[in-house]
Amino acid sequence: MIYVKNISYMLSHVFFMVFLYLFLIHRYSRRQTIAICVVSCSVMNMLDYFKLDMFSGSKPAYLFTTLVQIAIAQCTGLLIAKKRDSRALFISLSASNYVIVGSITASILYILTGRVSLALVGNLLMHLAILLILSGKLGNIFHKFCERDLGKSWWGLCLIPVFFFCSFSCLAFFPYTLYEYPQNILVSIFLMITMLVSYVAVLHYLDSEAKQVEGYWKNVMFESYIKGLESQKYLVEQSEQNLKILRHDMRHYSMMIDSLITQEEYQEIQNIAGHINEVVNENRVNRYCDNLVINTILMKMTEQAQLFHITLRLGVQVSRQIPVNEYEFAMVLANLLENAIFSLENVDPAKKYVDAKIHCTAEYLLADMENECEKEIHFDSTTGLPKSTRGQGHGLGMQSVQAFCDKLSGNIECYCENNRFRIILFAKFPQ
Repeated sequence: MIYVKNISYMLSHVFFMVFLYLFLIHRYSRRQTIAICVVSCSVMNMLDYFKLDMFSGSKPAYLFTTLVQIAIAQCTGLLIAKKRDSRALFISLSASNYVIVGSITASILYILTGRVSLALVGNLLMHLAILLILSGKLGNIFHKFCERDLGKSWWGLCLIPVFFFCSFSCLAFFPYTLYEYPQNILVSIFLMITMLVSYVAVLHYLDSEAKQVEGYWKNVMFESYIKGLESQKYLVEQSEQNLKILRHDMRHYSMMIDSLITQEEYQEIQNIAGHINEVVNENRVNRYCDNLVINTILMKMTEQAQLFHITLRLGVQVSRQIPVNEYEFAMVLANLLENAIFSLENVDPAKKYVDAKIHCTAEYLLADMENECEKEIHFDSTTGLPKSTRGQGHGLGMQSVQAFCDKLSGNIECYCENNRFRIILFAKFPQ
């Protein structure tokens, strides 16, 4: 029986590491991640020898060694995860539950048949079946939640795998094993089924909720885009009307200039010419770049800034076709500029300006923005990004920016020095 336990536990450790490798987004390279998983797996296998062979009859030793193995397993998940947060812990805890199902299956088969080979083969097949099913059904959901930040903590969800694991442990391993108390077999089977169904249901619900949030923000962006187009259309129509009036009045201006030349009133002629140039400039429709979506958003944000008497000093270099989703990029720019405008609302009028450099070429993407900031900025200890001080329902803009940057494998840097806040988003595109 000890032989069955040793191999069963070893298979559980191996599949646990495989689960972490497949479902977590890695912080390190592929080779480094595999090396960390192999070392952790080897350490846990050695601890199995300690509790199952050297001190097989000692329950305190069994309990202590198991707690050490749990700590090693969970720390491994957090170590290799790109984002060491509650989401990574949830996936790591869930992995413990899935592999414990394989161990319980081996115990049940051995108790019912007494055949070592059937118990071990059943263990292996159960691990493979669970891994394949989860990879097909839930793999994309796990990766989506690891890649994006929806503003929700997963600490509460972490209680689900914790309580399932404790339930399995009390039913099948400690203080009495299934070998010693086989009456728990039926309860263990139904608990395994309940756990698998619960995970699928909960994660699909969360995925559905996330899609609703994404749909909401897309609607917000399209609404802003449509309003920007309406503003452009209005400005073009207004400019055309004013220029028509100017063309009509040019005959009168020409007569005035001819008369003033005769009178040698050259200063007055300069005043008329200046007035004509001023009218032309007032009716010029600004065009920041050739990309219609980005240009529309920038016009809309400029219009919003003018309502607060804020000047946007823009340096834009965006081609007509860009290598990123132009709607997502437009939303990022809108979020960054809106945050800058909000922070300048109550500052000295002489300091009400935003310096923004916006580039998107075939080689790289850059959004570099700087503005005066008299309020204290609180930075998130995990992401390093500023946190919203406007209460519940705010702060999602920066999360959207972070998700966009992560999608491009880019970098975000922000800091505040001498009451000047600056944020830089940069991503280099593969050639």
